[in-house]
Amino acid sequence: MIVGLDHVQLAMPGGGENEARAFYIGLLGMVEVPKPPALAARGGCWFELGPVKLHLGVEEDFRAARKAHPGLLVDDFDGLCAALRSAGHEVLDDHLLPGVRRAHVADPFGNRIELIAA
Repeated sequence: MIVGLDHVQLAMPGGGENEARAFYIGLLGMVEVPKPPALAARGGCWFELGPVKLHLGVEEDFRAARKAHPGLLVDDFDGLCAALRSAGHEVLDDHLLPGVRRAHVADPFGNRIELIAA
C-alpha cells in the first residue's frame, strides 16, 4: 500500500542546472541536495525544503509540463508571488476554487508550478 509521496520529478533540458538553482533555491528558497554518484552523471539537480522534494532530471527530448505540476503549499503566499514577479516571472492568480488562494508560475523551463496559500 502507498504510505506517502517521496518526491516529484520534473524534466529539464541539459545544461539548465544553474537556471534551476536560481529559481528553486534563489526564489523558492529550497536547498540543493547532492544526487547519488550513480545518478549525478545524468545531470539535473535535486531540491528539498522540509518534507518537500523536487527532482529535476535531464530529458533529451525535453518538453515542459504545462498541465501536470506539483502543488506547493506556501506560508508567505503574497511575498513569494511578489518576489517571483519582481524577478520577471509571470504569476497567474487562480480563483477557481472557492476559499483557496492559489497561483501558477512557470519554472525557467516552462514547467507549471502551482502555489497554494497554506
